[in-house]
Amino acid sequence: MTLTKEKKDEIIKNFKTHESDTGSAEVQIAILSVEIDELSDHLKKHKKDHSSRRGLLKKVGQRRRFLRYLEKENPESYQKLIKKLKIKK
Repeated sequence: MTLTKEKKDEIIKNFKTHESDTGSAEVQIAILSVEIDELSDHLKKHKKDHSSRRGLLKKVGQRRRFLRYLEKENPESYQKLIKKLKIKK
């Protein structure tokens, strides 16, 4: 269920804003989105896994806070990111 280092590096490479970027809001939102997708797939198979469901809800809330911050600080980057990740507003 966790991201491998290679997959995480690929996400960082696709969403970084400058050469040494690993922790910008865009990168963190992208990583959380992939983790949310993986947890959602896991929970479709294992409906009674309540601890994973709690983790999923925490990640969704964290991503929501990052998106709210990005929308306030950099609206054009926010619009570009939600289109690229296909996230509902």
